[in-house]
Amino acid sequence: MATIHVDVVSAEASIFSGEAKFVALPGEAGELGIYPRHTPLITRIKAGSVRIEKEDGTEEFVFVAGGILEVQPHCVTVLSDTAVRGKDLDDEKANAAKAAAEDALKNAKSEIDMAKATSELAIMAAQIAALRKFRQKK
Repeated sequence: MATIHVDVVSAEASIFSGEAKFVALPGEAGELGIYPRHTPLITRIKAGSVRIEKEDGTEEFVFVAGGILEVQPHCVTVLSDTAVRGKDLDDEKANAAKAAAEDALKNAKSEIDMAKATSELAIMAAQIAALRKFRQKK
């Protein structure tokens, strides 16, 4: 079966690098599904989970807090400031960060504070949703 090379990279490290049969992730305009020999594409991605179906049929989940996707016929590259392997997601930390973002939104004194808190809240909600998806697949 044909495969496509996938790299998921955060600002700190390479999170995943390997061959895959299929990749699904949250594009800015909706969910994207990528198979080998996909048409070249560059787009922004939203916060959410990247699902990578590996050669052996197992799946790898990675949470990304938005970023850029580049697709070439034989290579997919996901660049994100923040990317966390599904197995490394922490439910307690995510819920605490979501609560902190909700408090920051309630106490926002300017439009900039409000925008930052809203963005952080959206990212944490996406991380919690990704965590639930990861746990369902286990």
